[in-house]
Amino acid sequence: MELMEGILTRRSVRQYQDKKIDKETIKKIIRAAQYSPTAHNRQPWEFLVIEDKKFMEELRHIQRWTSFAKDASCVIIVCGDTDKSFSRDKDDEKWSFIDVDCAIATQSLMLAAWAEGIGTCYCGAAPMQKVVDALSKKLNLSPNIRPFAIVPMGYPLDAPKQPDNRYDETKIHWIEEVNF
Repeated sequence: MELMEGILTRRSVRQYQDKKIDKETIKKIIRAAQYSPTAHNRQPWEFLVIEDKKFMEELRHIQRWTSFAKDASCVIIVCGDTDKSFSRDKDDEKWSFIDVDCAIATQSLMLAAWAEGIGTCYCGAAPMQKVVDALSKKLNLSPNIRPFAIVPMGYPLDAPKQPDNRYDETKIHWIEEVNF
């Protein structure tokens, strides 16, 4: 699939065929995600591949908008390692790029999956602290591992419906000169 076609046609998929995704394909998809840019090239991500059907059925009790995950081939939880993230914690300044880095990796993961004919749906964990805490507890994660996104994956049951044209020129603002 050509890159622009993939970007313009990828959609959230919530209905899946009863078909397993082989481990090599999952590794190929995660490899693409690991080539995503990160702040100061820290690469703070971790990817949890969960194929446990019971977990996928019960996931809706942790994150309520994941009820369809029970039908997915697997769920990938994209996490960030706060110890590795580019961040600052000083008296006058506190920030971290952990969620930004994980968001970029999640987008790359979803596009790579789509290029393999696999549908995904982005379901948030962070910044919903109750979801982050529940996932951390259920998966017995170290305190430095922060669940960011829940991505159910599977072969689509049907071709995703494509929306009307989303291009909106009124959202583009040309700035030709900036004075300091």
